[in-house]
Amino acid sequence: MSGAAVAVKKKLSVPFDYSKYIRPGKLPHIWCPGCGHGIVLKALLRAIDKSGLKKDDICMVSGIGCSSRTPGYVDFNTLHTLHGRALSYATGVKLAKPELKVIVITGDGDALAIGGNHFIHTCRRNIDMTILVYTNAIYGMTGGQYSPATPVGSVSHTSRYGNIEPPFDTCEMAKASGATFVARGTAYHCQELERIILEAIKHKGTSVVDIIDSCPVYYGRMNKYKSASQMMEMIEKNGTISVKQAEKLPPEKLEGKLLRGILYKVDRPEYCEEYEKLIKKAQGKG
Repeated sequence: MSGAAVAVKKKLSVPFDYSKYIRPGKLPHIWCPGCGHGIVLKALLRAIDKSGLKKDDICMVSGIGCSSRTPGYVDFNTLHTLHGRALSYATGVKLAKPELKVIVITGDGDALAIGGNHFIHTCRRNIDMTILVYTNAIYGMTGGQYSPATPVGSVSHTSRYGNIEPPFDTCEMAKASGATFVARGTAYHCQELERIILEAIKHKGTSVVDIIDSCPVYYGRMNKYKSASQMMEMIEKNGTISVKQAEKLPPEKLEGKLLRGILYKVDRPEYCEEYEKLIKKAQGKG
């Protein structure tokens, strides 16, 4: 084996050092055993590392919920805010410090229920931020109520006989609201998720990534999943299909499936830059 090949092999064998992005003394985390949030966090940290961004270049903002505990563990500029209001705070951060890369961590309840109006208008404005929606189809932190992403028929503490409300399609909602980058990944497809998050971070404008995640304690137990691994297998076998796979299948084979990958990407003027132009115009400089 050549010296170059040995060097490459050695580089590939070195495990990723997550500790350089974790605040000292913050672990162990509070997520339940089997929760997919830890997998998503690791994919996010690998994506940030590949982006080349420095820790001080990032501001991570969250609302309330299991997913929103994420900023408490990471060594960036962070802001843990009110339920459903993460995007409002993130908008303020971006307008005050447009040079920062703002990453919003939110859940399906936090983003789409109490925070739904903020979600729509953040997408509409096309503010340069990355929104990661951890979708586990339940309110985990507050006791297991159904959320706007809970599938029809699913049991929760507030739908004991099965949920009758159809779930939001987060990606379609983001696209319709004006987001310029829309994608979906899963906690199961962790390497693919890392690549998607990296592209979302690099995009200029509002990027939304719907991340299909798992809650084995509340959703899993109430819906008769025997283990956390069984929930992950469900994501892999029955829940999603990649965009490339979908291109080869007839419409009837796609029924009931969620597409996975980059679903939509366009260029449009970014809000903060347009706002800066407006200020100069008002000052007679534009």
